[in-house]
Amino acid sequence: MIEAVNLAKTYGEKRAVDGISFTVKPGMVTGFLGPNGAGKSTTMRMIVGLDRPTTGTVTVNGKHFAEHRDPLHQVGALLDAKAVHTSRSAYNHLLAMAATHNIPTKRVNEVIEMTGLGAVAKKKAGGFSLGMGQRLGIAAALLGDPQTLILDEPVNGLDPEGVLWVRNLAKYLASEGKTIFLSSHLMSEMAQTADHLIVIGRGRIIADAPIETIIAGKTGARTLVRTPSLPQLASLLAGSGVTLDSSENETLEVTGLDPRQIAQVAMDNHILVYELTPLSASLEEAYFNLTKDEVEYHSHTTAGLESVSAQASPEGR
Repeated sequence: MIEAVNLAKTYGEKRAVDGISFTVKPGMVTGFLGPNGAGKSTTMRMIVGLDRPTTGTVTVNGKHFAEHRDPLHQVGALLDAKAVHTSRSAYNHLLAMAATHNIPTKRVNEVIEMTGLGAVAKKKAGGFSLGMGQRLGIAAALLGDPQTLILDEPVNGLDPEGVLWVRNLAKYLASEGKTIFLSSHLMSEMAQTADHLIVIGRGRIIADAPIETIIAGKTGARTLVRTPSLPQLASLLAGSGVTLDSSENETLEVTGLDPRQIAQVAMDNHILVYELTPLSASLEEAYFNLTKDEVEYHSHTTAGLESVSAQASPEGR
């Protein structure tokens, strides 16, 4: 379990993490989301003692990380896959780590096999691709069979097979009662992996709830309705808290009413409805709704890019 209480970190005048409190519980996968610069990496670094909190505390399995006498058995972390001796082979890198905790060579071989590094285990880590470097970092995190696993962008650089492997690994370890805390910029992957989400923006927690609650709470119920009596039905459904959108003939997208309510209105007014389909909201929609006011670095709009493109083209000169 990871417990943070009023955790804060200040760099000069910048408040990177602003007095946050949260609990990452065992037996589930907890996702950590937020825009660039939101404080995710700083928070993870404070959990494992790489950064000292300005104020507040954070403990792992009931103790500060530095107080654990067997940290590799307590916490496995992947924060920077490049943090390896580039002249060492993957096998020797893991062997050196294992020696610090009297972890047997058998376990080194197990994590090499588990992470798919068998074919490159004797090669120097400095020559690894981004994906292979990630696999080595995950192998190091798993080495001590820790109770708590912290993974910062674990699928970065992995191929589809590797992404699926990380997803299944996280779910399996959580089912074994372990605490799994991971971040990712891939919303589709987080939606399939996480049970619970903590969303951070500008150093503050803006959501901490089961993933289904976050999606439902920020997007509302949406239903696709097809009817030949669209104007009449739209007039009857209009009201406070209800949004109606018609982009196609005889098609209406209704937000704020569930399908049963829509069907009841149609039936009471003898209106034919030939499609009534609940629309599943996405984590991406919920995430952007939550963080739209918390993004520190904004990209150019499409219109802006079109303008640049026009100036660069022969016709625009």
